[in-house]
Parts: sequence; structure tokens; C-alpha cells
Amino acid sequence: MSEIEKLLEEGQRSLNIDKPKEAISFYKKILDEKPSHLEALMKKGNILGRFGRFDEAIITYQKILLQEKENLLALLNKGLCHHNIGQYDVAIECFDIVLKIKPQNKTALYNKSSSMIKSGNVNGGLELLSKLIQLDSSYKEQAKCDIDFVDIKVLNEFKEITS
Repeated sequence: MSEIEKLLEEGQRSLNIDKPKEAISFYKKILDEKPSHLEALMKKGNILGRFGRFDEAIITYQKILLQEKENLLALLNKGLCHHNIGQYDVAIECFDIVLKIKPQNKTALYNKSSSMIKSGNVNGGLELLSKLIQLDSSYKEQAKCDIDFVDIKVLNEFKEITS
């Protein structure tokens, strides 16, 4: 087993026992040796996002996308980070790239609708949410509980979609 494989294993073990700070140290060691290591970059980005360090996570996901411009997970996570810092248009761009590659991607559809609504495009966001709920009705319950939709829960259009 290579040193990088050992570090990946240790990092995953740390994540499994809910020690993300310890885990990120293993991924940083890998990236010190091999800055383009995709798995270590992804894990590091996920941990940074978990800690609310969205700007750093975006940079990390961008390093993945420089190598694999159609990496769906990196695009989704980068979009979520932009959403979380209020950069809804950039988030939508990330979700749109995912949807060009995989038009029925439910995660991208849901998060795009959320970003659209947060950016003020309530009608477009609700239309997209409605389309998603037709694909998968489980998103009704998720939308009802989502803090991003708290401001529109009183709208009849939202109630119709989620009832």
C-alpha cells in the first residue's frame, strides 16, 4: 500500500469517527505531495464546506474542475458553496452545467430552484421545483422543511406544489 493510500485510509477513518479536523490534515499531506489528487481535493472541499469555509471550498472544487471540467460532484458542491454565500447567479451557473450533462439530475434541479428563488426569480424557481416534484414526489417534504423556502411558504403557488 502506497503512502497516499495509507493517508486516504486514515483520513476516511477520521471522518468515520467524526473527526473532520484530523481528517483534513491527512488530505493536506496528500495534497502537499500530489496537489492534483482528486479524491483528496474532494474530501478537503467537503470538510471546508462543512465548516462554513465556503470560499476555500470553492477554490478546492475549482482545482478539481480544472482537471475534470464535467465532474458533477465538484460542480454541485461548488454551486452549493456559492449559494451559501449568497452568490446565487454563480450557483445557478454551476447547476446549469450539471443539467447540460445530466438533465434529470435531481440534486441540481432542486438546488437550482432554491437559488432561483433566493435570487428573486420566485416564479422560475417554483416552476423548476414543480417539475422536480413531478419527477420525484419526495421533494415535496424536503421543500416544506427547507429554510431557503421559508419566505415563500405562504404563497399559494408553493402550497399547491408541495401539497
